[in-house]
Formats: sequence, C-alpha cells, structure tokens
Amino acid sequence: MIYRFATTALVACLAACPLAAAASQSLDVLRDSAVAWLKQNRTLPGARMVAEADPLDSRLRLADCAAPLDVSVPGNRPISSRVSVVVHCPAPGGWTARVPVKVRMLMDVLVTTRPLARGDGLGAGDVRAEERDVASLAYGYVASLDQVSGRALARPLNAGTVLTPGMLAGRQAVRVGDAVSMEASVDGVVIHADGVAMGAGDAGARVKVRNASSGKILDAVVSGPGSVAVLP
Repeated sequence: MIYRFATTALVACLAACPLAAAASQSLDVLRDSAVAWLKQNRTLPGARMVAEADPLDSRLRLADCAAPLDVSVPGNRPISSRVSVVVHCPAPGGWTARVPVKVRMLMDVLVTTRPLARGDGLGAGDVRAEERDVASLAYGYVASLDQVSGRALARPLNAGTVLTPGMLAGRQAVRVGDAVSMEASVDGVVIHADGVAMGAGDAGARVKVRNASSGKILDAVVSGPGSVAVLP
C-alpha cells in the first residue's frame, strides 16, 4: 500500500513538476554589451553617441556563456544609423548572435544663420553651432570656422543649411594620389600609418584612403593638409 502511494506520488510529480532547465543567456545582457562596446570603441572624437539595441526575438534560447562575451563589428565600414553588432560566446560549444543597434552620433556642426550667395566668405555671424547626428550626414560636415578660413561658397545656401566641405570652393587639403598620414584610434590607442588619398577635399571632407602597407581601402575624414583621421 505504501509502495503504491509512493509510486503514484512520483508519477504525479513528474507530470506536474517540470525538470530544472539549463541556465540561459540573458538577451538583455547581449543588447547592453553591444551598446556598451559601440560607445567605447566607435564614438567619433568630439561626438556623443546615443545607441539603442533593438529587442531580440523572445524565442531565442542561448546557453549561459561561461566566458566573457566577445563583441565586434565586422569590417571597416563607418558607423551609420543602423549597425549589426556581433556578440560571440568564446567558450567551448559557444554561440554567435547579431544585435541590431540604432545609432545617433551627436556633434556640434556649423549651420548657416542667413541666406548666403555663391562667392560669399564665411564669418562668425554667418554660421552657428548646432548639435546634429553626423552619422546621417553622408556628405560630411564642418565643425569649426578654422576649417573654412579664407574659403568662399561654391553655391548659394539657404538659412539653416548644414555646412559641408563640398559647398566650399578653393583650397583642398588633400588631393587624389597624395601621400597622407593616417591616424586611427583602436581600443583607445592612437595608431599612425602611411596612406594614399583616393579622393580630394578640405578639412572635414570624407575620402577614401589606401593603407600603403596593407593595401586596404578605408574611409576617413580629412583633418588637415596631408593628414586624415580613419573612421571607426
């Protein structure tokens, strides 16, 4: 009788009490890790990054990683308004997941205060600094009057126009084929290398450059005569 009662109780428990599930990786930790890595490694100098990871599929089940997560963005593409961040568990039998992140790179840029004509020079009263999302400015931007000193406008501009290097006539700090000094920041360490300009422009213009040693083509911003800053 006692044996029958114990057997019945065991069967009932197996039916009603689920087995302990293996520990699963928190999806919120994946999202937070992707955002934190972007802010630490891919923020432009002088800019303020605002990043938000998209919700991940709640059906995604990943084993809890026994090692620190490895986070990266493949390739050398500049950060845009949407980034796919790779989060990898390097432990044996680990997994890899992609976290979509919306990014804004906020920075003070120059905006015209009044209508300006072609050939006009630019003074302090012609522009003002406004915070804009430079990740969405495909044609570059101008951050200070020092970058446009002695320059004239190549075309007329309306008030409230974000000033870009392509709107300015005259001087070119870098020309196609010029040997340039490349500066890049990798994990907080500044690295210098020799390169060749594949585009032309003044300070603030986006150009392609070729690493003289590796031959790799990189995106960069002209920082001055013969020098460029490689985009993260």
